[in-house]
Amino acid sequence: MKISLINGSPKVKDSASGLILKELQTLLSPEHEIVNLHFTKKQPCKNDLELLQDCDVMVFAFPLYVDSLPSHLLSCLISLEEYLKNAAFSQTCTVYAMANCGFYEGHQNTLALDIVKAWCARAGAIWGGGLGIGAGGMLPMISGITAGQGPKKNLSSALYTLSDRISHKETGENICFSPNFPRILYKLAGEMGWRQAVKNNGLSRRDLWNKQV
Repeated sequence: MKISLINGSPKVKDSASGLILKELQTLLSPEHEIVNLHFTKKQPCKNDLELLQDCDVMVFAFPLYVDSLPSHLLSCLISLEEYLKNAAFSQTCTVYAMANCGFYEGHQNTLALDIVKAWCARAGAIWGGGLGIGAGGMLPMISGITAGQGPKKNLSSALYTLSDRISHKETGENICFSPNFPRILYKLAGEMGWRQAVKNNGLSRRDLWNKQV
């Protein structure tokens, strides 16, 4: 089976989306043909489209941007929609998506996953379901933790379920979850990051509360 893993993050490297795809790939059988792509521009290049040809499965991973997908990825999906409509394999291609957000709650990604589902209907592809991953900002910091351990328990469990679906081209409900990490500590860590950013820019903590009139 030919599987395309598509990173939709605008970050060229060190993105949470890339880390998620990397972990997912370790769970997929080596018997599958894996194609790794990274969309960072508004249009997929000709080579990307050629690599997507005859794919049995497409898996998109992307960060949540204002309850939706990054704008460049939306543009790429519009191009892919026309491509799939004219491709004989579109009716048998199953699409999955993994959205991660800075919010602690994974269900904040639900609308973005629904957008991909709607796109599948327009493109003539099969929607297989997706993952809504909360606290995506901490994923790079816990990347060295063993899968299934500590704050990665929920993530590993969801990736295992998704990998099994992919291997059988099965469809299922979205799985939304938060990390195995206290919400209050995640919030405090985020606030520390803001304070450090303010300090690095020569401002004070009080400036965080300033408003433009």
